[in-house]
Amino acid sequence: MIHVQNLTKVFKSHKKEPGIRGSITSLFKRTYTEYIAADSISFDIQEGELVGMLGSNGAGKTTTLKMLSGLLHPTNGHAEVMGYVPWKRDNEFRRNFSLVMGQRSQLWWDLPAADSYLLNKEMYSIASSDYTSRLKYLSETLGIADKLTVQVRKLSLGERMKCELIGALLHYPKVVYLDEPTIGLDIVAQHSLREFIADFNKKNATTIILTSHYMDDIKALCKRVLLIDQGKLIYDGELSGLTESFSAAKMLHITFEQYVEYQQLEKLGTIIEHKDDFAIIKVAKQDLSACASYIFTNFQVRDITIEDIPVDEIIRMIFSGKTEI
Repeated sequence: MIHVQNLTKVFKSHKKEPGIRGSITSLFKRTYTEYIAADSISFDIQEGELVGMLGSNGAGKTTTLKMLSGLLHPTNGHAEVMGYVPWKRDNEFRRNFSLVMGQRSQLWWDLPAADSYLLNKEMYSIASSDYTSRLKYLSETLGIADKLTVQVRKLSLGERMKCELIGALLHYPKVVYLDEPTIGLDIVAQHSLREFIADFNKKNATTIILTSHYMDDIKALCKRVLLIDQGKLIYDGELSGLTESFSAAKMLHITFEQYVEYQQLEKLGTIIEHKDDFAIIKVAKQDLSACASYIFTNFQVRDITIEDIPVDEIIRMIFSGKTEI
């Protein structure tokens, strides 16, 4: 459904020195700075997949989605969505995808959402019977059927985001890009949107790319993730596989029969937590067997569990510049 090969986008910006002198100089001699927002990104997504795209601010996530939407023309590379080249903007392509951006609105601010939906109905040539049934299903499932006649500017952030989602899905697109759809929402609204997205994907086999800074969104919805860092795709695989690819350690959760001093545990690894008879220690994978043997030989242990480094922690460390923890 989506094929991306060596997709690259380079932005060029004018660099001007401050002050009048800089302004005058820039009239006759301009210098430019190039910024690589997407650097030879390649991946394939099958029909019906719901894939998470992770990356820090400025990593290139939104730029990639804009190229796949046809809003930006790439500097190099090739992409096909539903068999169409996005930036050629074929009408049939535009009728079958949607882009939802958590920080951008497609609804008319001073009008009720229902009025914007009528405009979408005409733009996408939705039959009246389909329009009525779809709007009823979407609004009732998201729990905002009574808010469709209220001016958009009077809605809460959560209600407005749900209305945005309805507007993007009324024509039942085959491909949907969700860029930070839960940004700024409270826990209840986030949970509601996640349930709806999962249900819509399952029932309609819609191909979805989801970007989010909330790991709970990714964990709840996506088995597969694309990890982008500084414009480069550094990981493409199952979310659980991040642990094997980027973590060289395990976490030991140990409950002792009696109090054990901090100093007695220091040589085993990095102590994450220590309190009375309990400790959490980060241990290198290659030292795990020897460490467990030492613990059972020298201490009375009530319980011990071995866990992977949390995915949230792994991603945080990657974005902070570390490639392995």
